[in-house]
Amino acid sequence: MTSVAVILVAAGAGSRLGFGVPKAFVPLAGRPMLAHALDSLRGMRSAPQVVVVAPATHLDASRAMVAHLAGAAVVAGGASRQQSVLAGLAAVDPDVRTILVHDAARALTPSSQLDRVVAAVESSGRGAVPGMPVADTIKRVDAAGAIAETVDRAALAAVQTPQGFPRAELEAAYASVAEEHTDDAAVYAAAGLPVDVVPGSPLAFKVTTANDLRRAELLLAAEAAPRTGIGIDVHAFGGDGPLRLALLDWPGEQGLAGHSDGDAVAHAVCDALLSAAGQGDIGGRFGTDDPRYAGASGTVFLEGAVAILAEAGWEPVNVAVQLVGNRPRFAARREEAQAALTAVVGAPVSVSATTTDGLGFTGRGEGITAVATALIRPAVRSLS
Repeated sequence: MTSVAVILVAAGAGSRLGFGVPKAFVPLAGRPMLAHALDSLRGMRSAPQVVVVAPATHLDASRAMVAHLAGAAVVAGGASRQQSVLAGLAAVDPDVRTILVHDAARALTPSSQLDRVVAAVESSGRGAVPGMPVADTIKRVDAAGAIAETVDRAALAAVQTPQGFPRAELEAAYASVAEEHTDDAAVYAAAGLPVDVVPGSPLAFKVTTANDLRRAELLLAAEAAPRTGIGIDVHAFGGDGPLRLALLDWPGEQGLAGHSDGDAVAHAVCDALLSAAGQGDIGGRFGTDDPRYAGASGTVFLEGAVAILAEAGWEPVNVAVQLVGNRPRFAARREEAQAALTAVVGAPVSVSATTTDGLGFTGRGEGITAVATALIRPAVRSLS
């Protein structure tokens, strides 16, 4: 059983958006806002119990969205936010010790923000809420609309969700507070319990107006766009061992010089993948000063690059490589090489080979150049 639960409050009316459906079910880039919020929970380091607090009219739709989440629950919301959170608290598993309360309207909240709140609560035993510095100058105004004073914004924070708390203290706070508060941190603080602020994220903004919805759609469109990258690798002949190229051994051919096996094709593919994802290059990620990579095969670097992409939320779509050199004679083993590379990359890899008609160092048989291009896309996210 998990020790963390996320109560996802999704019972708001959303009347200002003008869609005629509850806010959490307003379409955002073709999917309900609630589905995007669930994506963030799915990306957490440790899977929490998820409790969705939904409008009574949309319980079945909510259950369908969490059907693949083990232990998930859907409950009907109350007349106020506090009543909705209380309904969610009643559905939390007995073994849960840390509770996060999150707004489905903050649909683009990064998973890392939820992880950060969990870590803060578990390490301190106190409440924790994410907050952003206030950028605008803040004025206090009187009843007539005149400026009364300028507020020191250094002492202010724009608070977001999820807001996290030790379970026992949160339940006690809700039991002791009768008046309505605007967020759970206020309920917790009204019970005399401490709450800390941890760094928030600009992506965790609340979708309230049509402009907010448009902003979220533009951010998702940019995130979903595929990316391309390029990688170039050059190695001279002169290695101690046999030739290793495109993940294949080439008996009778002189090896390529390098800290690793000198597989120019595999290394170019690595650089292309890393370049596309904005994750640096093979030298920065697998440096020659690291003894672990001395003599390492191209498979090691490719697997490492694919893992880096996955961690950053990307997956390869396809890769094309142009090999430039007089030898080895590549055509006879092209399909074998492509199959080997495709198996490791997890996406189609095509390889072609050419010469330079005797020009340059490749034409003189001194070495090999490989040029790769890669297409990647955001990793497909699943709730399973």
